[in-house]
Amino acid sequence: MSFFDLNPRLEGDSLPVLDLPLSTVRLMKDANYPWLLLVPRKPDLVEIIDLEKDDQLQLMREIALASRVLRAATECEKLNVGALGNQVSQLHVHVIARFQDDAAWPGPIWGVVSPKPYEDAADEHLINRLRDSFAAETDFD
Repeated sequence: MSFFDLNPRLEGDSLPVLDLPLSTVRLMKDANYPWLLLVPRKPDLVEIIDLEKDDQLQLMREIALASRVLRAATECEKLNVGALGNQVSQLHVHVIARFQDDAAWPGPIWGVVSPKPYEDAADEHLINRLRDSFAAETDFD
């Protein structure tokens, strides 16, 4: 039997926010863009189609929930959602808050600027706002 292990790169590049019924939610350590990762806590997943059908639907619900929460917490102008996995094959979904004045607008964020660390505990404040927003949601399961 295999157990879920978070890929070390995903773990090192992000901070824990909370766990949803299927996925662990993490905040990327990049203040350029408020950016969540959802990683289903199931072993040996690479693609969304590797999930059982019920878990595929659950992941979609959790992506929508995380999107609502991130939009509420950041008042972003646009959300980018994707499951690329080109550098880390473990299934994970990016939910990225975008603004017309961010460094990469209107293109994709990857490779445009180096990750910028959060300053003065801004990451902790954002995580707390996100947790509060998740707690306020009624569509949690």
